[in-house]
Amino acid sequence: MQDFDDSDERPSKSELKRQSAELQALGEALIDLPQSELDALPLPENLRDAVELARRITAHGGLYRQKQYIGKLMRKIDAEPIRRALAAKREKERLAALRFRNVEHWRDRLIAEGSQALEAFRAATPAQFDAAMLERLIDRARDERRRGGPPRASRELFRALREILDPSAGKAEPAP
Repeated sequence: MQDFDDSDERPSKSELKRQSAELQALGEALIDLPQSELDALPLPENLRDAVELARRITAHGGLYRQKQYIGKLMRKIDAEPIRRALAAKREKERLAALRFRNVEHWRDRLIAEGSQALEAFRAATPAQFDAAMLERLIDRARDERRRGGPPRASRELFRALREILDPSAGKAEPAP
């Protein structure tokens, strides 16, 4: 009787299938990327061409086969740089959503609580800002809410808070 110990060295068939499915999903994520982000990735030419073609295919069956092909190409390359780039993109989106929710939170709190919340905002914010201008915007936004009018001042307040909390938010990012 022989001792087959090489089963520990090779991945199981199920593990290979999981890896293949993960690589295909990663390849499919490339199809949804904006062109500028796709161009920034270090992709082999054949994979880049396959992704470009997949973007133009409208037939369901054809797109399915193209995605399968992209998955096959993904198995032949080092996918780690792509994983890192997509993870960085997701992290950037997550941080942007957190900043947006923070601004929304402060806007809603300032409108609901008024000057008491403004003092808390002043204590929590290291940036210098025009408190009188914010107070006017808060008063206008509160008045709008009471009257049920369009939220113009609320939007202005949001923009002012975003500029105070994240001055780079309104600026365009430099191209990579």
